[in-house]
Amino acid sequence: MSEDVLSQNEIDALLSAISSGEMDAEELKQEEVEQKVRDYDFKRALRFSKDQIRGLTRIHENFARLLTSFFSAQLRSYVTISVASVDQVPFEEFVRSIPKRTILNIFSLAPLEGRLLFEVNPNVAYAMLDRTLGGRGASMNKVENLTEIETKIMSRTFERAMESLEEAWGSMVEVDAILEEFEVNPQFIQMVSPNETVVVISLNTTIGESSGMINICIPHMLLEPIISKLSVHYWMQNESSKAKPEDYHNLTKNLNHVNVDSKAVLGETSISIEEFLNLGLDDVISLDQKIDDPLKLYVNDEPKFHVQPGKKRNKLAVQILDEIRGEDDE
Repeated sequence: MSEDVLSQNEIDALLSAISSGEMDAEELKQEEVEQKVRDYDFKRALRFSKDQIRGLTRIHENFARLLTSFFSAQLRSYVTISVASVDQVPFEEFVRSIPKRTILNIFSLAPLEGRLLFEVNPNVAYAMLDRTLGGRGASMNKVENLTEIETKIMSRTFERAMESLEEAWGSMVEVDAILEEFEVNPQFIQMVSPNETVVVISLNTTIGESSGMINICIPHMLLEPIISKLSVHYWMQNESSKAKPEDYHNLTKNLNHVNVDSKAVLGETSISIEEFLNLGLDDVISLDQKIDDPLKLYVNDEPKFHVQPGKKRNKLAVQILDEIRGEDDE
């Protein structure tokens, strides 16, 4: 525990106050004892360390980036999603913090036990629905009057969004997210006991001109089997294991046996349909390739080398002159 270090002037002032009677030494001792005691709420038990919370934050920052790309492509609209906070609270407190009517998706994450809650604010959910149906992304709130079609569209959209979560969690554990329930009333959710500690990841979400929150509620029991993988030591070990020389050697060895398609193009030209239909015996088609210019050798349809044609052991062959380098090669 860190302690405050007093300067010489502060020490002199303190001794002067005690000697003059302005401060009682016994009271000072009592204050010091009282400072060592602090309240602890057993209903709000902190079951995750700060290091583990940082690990969850790092994973879901990646998830937010993947989710932004997914919804941008699906909705063809301006979308930004970012992590606002990561907290651990009792499940009952989380339920009280969300609207009385909202979009709730409950997923199982096989092979992990337990379920994950994906809560989407109605403003965000209806902006997504409006864009999906060809609208401008207007936001409304009629959660109590959802039609079967609207429910189906929303549930499918969020089910596909979980592919991004599977990818983000892939560095920690391979999971298969399956939508089990779609609900609008938080009071009907019976995931865990009210006092169970859950991690709540809140995502700031903007779609067009509509904005709101997406909350991911993860019970402790779901993360318990993989909780050791959330620490920074696990990530550092993983990073160091990636740079093994034998892995590089094996990868290079395997790549040497990969087959690729290669072809040397003698030249190209274009003719009209009429000219093509009127082609006859002994007609000559002029190519755009000069006889003195080198040919291009294509590997998997990408130009890789300049070559010149010839023969080797009475077979047609090409000789490589130089490499064609592009911007990526630079």
